[in-house]
Amino acid sequence: MLSKKALITGITGQDGSYLARFLLNKNYTVYGLIRRASTFNTKRIDDLHNNVKLKKKFKLFYGDLTDETSINNLIKDIQPNEIYNLAAQSHVKVSFENPVYTANASGIGTLRILEAIRTLNLKTKFYQASTSEIFGNTKPPQSENSIMRPCSPYGAAKLYANEITRIYREGFGIYASNGILFNHESEVRGETFVTRKIIKGLVRIKLNKQKTLLLGNLYAKRDWGYAPDYVEGMWKILQQKKPDDFVLATGKSYTVKNFIYKVCKNLNMKIKFKGKYEKEIGYNENGRAIIKIDPKYYRPLEVNSLRGNFSKAQKVLKWKPKTSFSEMVRKMVLNDYKEEVGSNNK
Repeated sequence: MLSKKALITGITGQDGSYLARFLLNKNYTVYGLIRRASTFNTKRIDDLHNNVKLKKKFKLFYGDLTDETSINNLIKDIQPNEIYNLAAQSHVKVSFENPVYTANASGIGTLRILEAIRTLNLKTKFYQASTSEIFGNTKPPQSENSIMRPCSPYGAAKLYANEITRIYREGFGIYASNGILFNHESEVRGETFVTRKIIKGLVRIKLNKQKTLLLGNLYAKRDWGYAPDYVEGMWKILQQKKPDDFVLATGKSYTVKNFIYKVCKNLNMKIKFKGKYEKEIGYNENGRAIIKIDPKYYRPLEVNSLRGNFSKAQKVLKWKPKTSFSEMVRKMVLNDYKEEVGSNNK
């Protein structure tokens, strides 16, 4: 029996790298879309790309969601059974600084893929990586039926992608599904995202490599899960008989400050906060200021609280998160601590 062919956009990212491994383990042939750049950004998947045994099962191609021709040609050549669209300009803060590019890549990029599937008349199953940011400040818990009112150019672009996916499903009969994923982290999360930034910073402070960690809103609440659990959910969404939209989440939320406390506990560090708002400071056991607030990290429009209701995914997909918040943080802290200690010995 021939193995299924899957195309992953954004394969060099956190989710793409985990999904590639997951699908290879299920005997898929995996095709990855990467952007051509002056520097290589394939660190997360280099072990797959350089594995001689995977030459016929794992293949990378240059392309860009902002380039309609490259997308059309790639999909036409591969004719994949499944497409997982994980590519995006995915940093919320950056989307305020580069809104046009964010809309082009994260929003219209999705349309380009759907149009390719439609015009080529393919039976390809399409997965769109949607996000909890589409809900904005809708009261939690948020589900598939909650009001969607994003608070950032990123959220707005993703809402367009979410809705154009639904429209192509209902209007053209394309197998197209949205996975509305709440925050999910891991050891390979990008270092500009707040969870990894906190862990990396506090590990370096612990090892006397860094003096201070600058952060924004300490009171934003997020539903944080573990990325490898979520890529299994992505795959399960495309294995259903009928396409549909699903929230993947943990159903629990924590503030950024909660996250800081959990990281400190794993590092055997004590921290105490004093002050309010922009003057709030985190002190270590020696009374040294190690965390300060920098207003430049505030968003122009804040999303205060996200917490997902994943009951539909649990019922239909038989999916639920396997890794607890505490275990996720422990894994991430251990990984970064080992990396920083290892860099000392080089």
